[in-house]
Parts: sequence; C-alpha cells; structure tokens
Amino acid sequence: MPDGSFSNPQQRQFNPYSDNGGTILAIAGADFTVIAGDTRQSEGYSIQTRYAPKVFRLTDRAVLAVNGFAADGNMFVKKVKQRLEWYRHAHAKDMPLRAIARLIQTMLYAQRFFPYYVYNILGGIEEDGSGAVYSFDPVGSYEREACRAAGAAQSLVQPFLDNQIYFKNQAAAPNQPHPAHLPLSDVLAIVIDSFTSATERHIEVGDGLEIYVVLAKGRSVQGLEGVRSIQELSTKSDGDRVFVIRRDLKKD
Repeated sequence: MPDGSFSNPQQRQFNPYSDNGGTILAIAGADFTVIAGDTRQSEGYSIQTRYAPKVFRLTDRAVLAVNGFAADGNMFVKKVKQRLEWYRHAHAKDMPLRAIARLIQTMLYAQRFFPYYVYNILGGIEEDGSGAVYSFDPVGSYEREACRAAGAAQSLVQPFLDNQIYFKNQAAAPNQPHPAHLPLSDVLAIVIDSFTSATERHIEVGDGLEIYVVLAKGRSVQGLEGVRSIQELSTKSDGDRVFVIRRDLKKD
C-alpha cells in the first residue's frame, strides 16, 4: 500500500538461540575420567573463532563440558563456578561430584521456560574414587553413564563409543569376557581417534582438541607417560589430579 500498510497480515520473528557447532565427549574409567572437546566455534558455514574452549575445570575432581549455544554455555559455566565458590566459602571444602551433578540439574530445570540451549557433560571422580560421567539435556534431565558424546558430531561419535566402550556388536572371545573398564592409554587413543574421524566428516568440528584427564587420589600417572603437550591444573598434589592435553585438528 502507498501509506506503508499491508493488505495481508505480516509476521515478525526473533530467535534468541543459535547453534555454534563443535563436539564434546567423556569416558569414565575405574579410577579416572577423560573429558574432551574441540575448539571450533561456528555458525552455519562461517567460523567465528578457531579457539573457543568447551571444557572447563570446576574443581580438582570435576570437569564440565558444554556444547550448543556458546553464549549460554559460557554464562552457565560462569554461574556454576560461582555457586561452587559459595559452597567452598561456606563449607571449607569442594563440592562432591554427585552433588555438582544435582546442582547443575537444579540450575537447568529452574530455567526450563527459557532454557540454556546447552548440552552438558560432567566428568570427574566420585567420593569412592571411581570415575563418573553425568550427561544432561538443556532442561535438566540427567543420568550417570560410562561414556557420552554430544554436539554436532554426536551421531558419528556415539556409535563408535558404544562399540569401543560398551562393546556393542562385539563378540567376546571364548572364556574371555569384555573388560569392565579400559586402561587410560586405550581411552586416550579412542578419544583422539573419535575427534580425528569426526573432523574429517563434519564441517563444524576441528581446529583444536582439549582433553582433560581427572585421576583419583593416589592413582599413578600410568598411561600419561610420554604424552606430549600435557599440563597439570591441580591445586594440590596429595588429592585428585587434573591434567589437560592439547592437540591440533584439521583447520579446513
């Protein structure tokens, strides 16, 4: 119309969310947990940055990986760290892993009508010294698992983990059952292979890889000997220990 009005109803729409790609995974061992994520942040066919960490150390026994909408992920990690600091000041100790999982569930469910658009994976060491992985959906449903992948390449990585960690579709040798837990060196190899292959097949995965390893108190560093580009992040040498391993992935 000449006056700027419309003969038919017009609709305006605003979407507050975006999917920034990337992939995360975690695998629990008998007395360790490995949590990893790539560093590419993208939107559509555009790479926004080649270094956007998706895995964050919370305490010496807990590491959180977030994937989905990067702005929500960064804000959620910031709020979780704040709540853990309040707990540390009130109780003079770090919150146990199981309690951190329930805290994250409560925080996500509280925002269920305008959710944080992030898929979280929490990994670390329980109070009994066992490795544990907790996976969350954006509104707080969660469960403890032996392994979990999330993000853009979840459909590529999760079947591989089901086969290698849960031994799905693998027949055990006669009188030799599948092991309950794999050694750390094997888990690290599986993680690196997972991201290397996902990078080859998915445009939203690549650039860099950060692998966090949480070891139970008293466990030796067997399996980490000779690993290059490794750095310890632990605040105390006599408790649970956290290490980070950094690797390059394809940048095309």
